[in-house]
Amino acid sequence: MKELFADIDRWKAAGQRVAVARVVDLEGSGPRLPGAAMVVSEAGDVAGSVSGGCVEGAVVVEALDVLDTGERRMVTFGYSDDEAFAVGLTCGGTIHLFIEPLDW
Repeated sequence: MKELFADIDRWKAAGQRVAVARVVDLEGSGPRLPGAAMVVSEAGDVAGSVSGGCVEGAVVVEALDVLDTGERRMVTFGYSDDEAFAVGLTCGGTIHLFIEPLDW
């Protein structure tokens, strides 16, 4: 998460809202371990990674929706999940993410 602070600070200074997505659990193999984080600005700028690229696009959509609604949520992507397979999560595992707006 520390490597994301510069981007977060820049977006905050620009008056943008930010959502944080974190890997909170992993079943089977996965591209990133629990604790991996990604931040998304309301403009759609992204820093960090929760999946090494395989589901990042879907996570950005979820993060922008969290910013729109203000409601945090858990999302899951797994090998048997058709959506996850479509966006590229073919590593055979399931990742659970917690996405929330960053409260200044």
